[in-house]
Amino acid sequence: MSEAPDPEVVELATKIFDLARQGDADTLAAYVDAGVPANLTNDSGDSLVMLAAYHGHADAVRALLARGAEPDRANDRGQTPLAGAVFKGEDAVIRALLDGGADPTTGTPSAVDTARMFGKAELLELFGAS
Repeated sequence: MSEAPDPEVVELATKIFDLARQGDADTLAAYVDAGVPANLTNDSGDSLVMLAAYHGHADAVRALLARGAEPDRANDRGQTPLAGAVFKGEDAVIRALLDGGADPTTGTPSAVDTARMFGKAELLELFGAS
C-alpha cells in the first residue's frame, strides 16, 4: 500500500492549482522557477495550463509555456487546453496556446472538432481546417 500524501504537499498543490485558475502569472512563474513541475496535474489530469486556459488567463498560459509546460497535455478525459479555450471562447488564450505550439488536431474532441461543433468558422480558418 502507498502512503497517504503529505498534507502540506496537498495544501501547496491546491494553492498552485488555484493560482492557475485565478491567472496569477507572476506567482505561478515563481513557483515553477523554484521547482514546481510546469506540467503538474490534479486528480483529473488537468494541468496548470489547462486550468489557466479554461479560466481565460492568457498571461498565465504564456508564463507556463515559457517554462516548459506542454501546450497539448490532455486531461484524463482526453481534453486539451486549446479545445477548452475554444469551448469557452477565450480568443487571447487560443492565440497564446497556438503561439506556444499547441496542435489544434489533438485531443478528444480536438480544438478543430470543437470549433466545428460551435460553428466557429474564423477559428477553423485560423487552424487551417475547413
